[in-house]
Amino acid sequence: MNLSLTKPVTIIETLSGLKDALVNIKEEKKIGFDLEADSMHHFPEKVCLLQVATKNCIFVIDTIKLKELSLLKPIFADNEITKIFHGADYDVRSLFRDFNIEINNLFDSELASRFLGVKETGLEAVIRHRFNVYLEKKFTKRDWSKRPLIDDMLHYAADDVRYLVPLYEILEKELNDIGRLFWVKEECDILCSVRPDANNGEPLFLKFKGAGKLKPENLAVLEALLGFRKEIALKKDVPFFKIIGNAALLKLAETRPDSLNKIINTNVLSKRQMDMYGKDLLSIIHKAKKTPQGMLPVYPKKKANPIPAAVLQRIEAIITWRNKKAGNLNIDPGILLNKALITAISINNPVSVSELGQISGMKNWQRSEFGGEIISILAKKQ
Repeated sequence: MNLSLTKPVTIIETLSGLKDALVNIKEEKKIGFDLEADSMHHFPEKVCLLQVATKNCIFVIDTIKLKELSLLKPIFADNEITKIFHGADYDVRSLFRDFNIEINNLFDSELASRFLGVKETGLEAVIRHRFNVYLEKKFTKRDWSKRPLIDDMLHYAADDVRYLVPLYEILEKELNDIGRLFWVKEECDILCSVRPDANNGEPLFLKFKGAGKLKPENLAVLEALLGFRKEIALKKDVPFFKIIGNAALLKLAETRPDSLNKIINTNVLSKRQMDMYGKDLLSIIHKAKKTPQGMLPVYPKKKANPIPAAVLQRIEAIITWRNKKAGNLNIDPGILLNKALITAISINNPVSVSELGQISGMKNWQRSEFGGEIISILAKKQ
């Protein structure tokens, strides 16, 4: 059966259209969701479409034309309705950021696939494997904020949710059959609480790769350059990489050129970028270089304390056990226990399952399923 032909698609652009759709949606207990955003084309990014799939219908909500989604909040909050996403982290953050939507009873089919030992967990690969359907992905990088949307883009968006409900039913059964359903449900409950990064006035360089290696005088230049780029991105409504790339800013911060020719000689800016921003960049670098010594930023670095030999032995023992256990379960070892959690367990060295459960990052499913084995391994290293 070709599932791609079984569900009609309704485009929703008005509040009345959304109200009509809710007559169908609110009666469902399993609903698939996905969204399309414009992060490749605009800054700040925004949600442009919200796709909704029930067992029999698909709705594509145009969130550029319909900016108010409060009518959907009760559905997202309802613990009796399973909300199915594939790779939910970004969607959860985006829906909260743009619409203050909070989600309860989420099921992430990408995460579920990983807990089943699936190697390729992207939506295209999973749908191809489960339904022998090949999804078209050519519109991934399109600007979803532009209107009107062509029919092929709308079909592409609809296909991203078309199979989520039947996929959920398959994955739920398989997880339940091998006793891992509650593992995934706990992980999904945690996913419900992720939020977009708060704009709390922290230095921009804290989220910039490579900043930690810079000296304070170079860091001051980098922070000034990052602020300039963000200001231009906001004015032009384009993402950072379309102004000046990260590698170029890092090179300018490292070399701190004091003339236009020296900026050119770094070979990190195009002629167009030099024409548009060269003089401003030179001025910014010049000003940042005058930052008083006592006001220079310092990258916060955690002092790495030496790990005692006994702790290292416990880490090695747990990793050896984990890798063997993960192989037997046919799942990625990092899902079973990640390195940070293994280190925390080894440092704390709990002597009971109860104590193990108190360690930050330890999930209930990990404690209940493997707590006894972990404690046994630790006891042998006493």
